[in-house]
Formats: sequence, C-alpha cells, structure tokens
Amino acid sequence: MAREKLQTLTEQMFYTLLCLYEEGCGADIMKRTEELTGGRVKVGSGTLYNLIEQFLESGMIRETGVDGRKRSYILTDKGIETLEAEYGRMICLLRDFEKLNVRKRGEEKCQEKDSTLNISFPIGACLTTEV
Repeated sequence: MAREKLQTLTEQMFYTLLCLYEEGCGADIMKRTEELTGGRVKVGSGTLYNLIEQFLESGMIRETGVDGRKRSYILTDKGIETLEAEYGRMICLLRDFEKLNVRKRGEEKCQEKDSTLNISFPIGACLTTEV
C-alpha cells in the first residue's frame, strides 16, 4: 500500500517544519537548520522553496507576511501535529534499536549543540506505520 504524501518526513522536511515553530522566512530556515544541526543538515534554496510550496498546499504552514520578495511563514496546528507525529515515530525507531542492545557507536556523533530554538515536544505513544 502506498504511503500518504508527507506522512514520513525527510531530514530537510523535518527541520523546515521545526524551524517554522517560530515565524521565519526562507533565509531564517536555512540559517536555523544549519545552526541547530551544527552544519550536518543543509537545506538548499531550491529544495526549501519546493517544500514550502508543498507545506502551504497541505495546510502545514501558513504565510504570515510579505515584505517585497521576502515571505514569512509559521506552522499551523496541522504542521505541529505532523512534526509531533514524526518526533514520536523517531522515538519509536530509537526504542526499537535499543531493544536489540545494539552498541551505541553513533552517540558520539550527535552531540548536544547550543540553539536559538527552545522547543520541546511531548513523547507520545509509538505509532504504527504501514510500509
């Protein structure tokens, strides 16, 4: 069975939505993503504006202002729900990994970084997804 569009997010999708938890424009999203991930994830302008268009069409974000060519956006309730569902899905993946007692070699690669974003999401129940 085919998955519904935008059900599982790529890293670029996830960070674009995460950055729009607070109002911002495209340049803000690119800068926040790079800062938040320590440069590990970059969102190019072509990818970003394609994602913004998809998120607008799906109702996950809304436009909040226009100043010349600069447009600002923020998450809608649907966008917050999508982001929280993806967070829950990722927590489930990590729990499954830990159930197998796999040595955690990757932990040193993901160190806590200072961020201008102070966002927390509740840990929900693990969701089932059909592939």
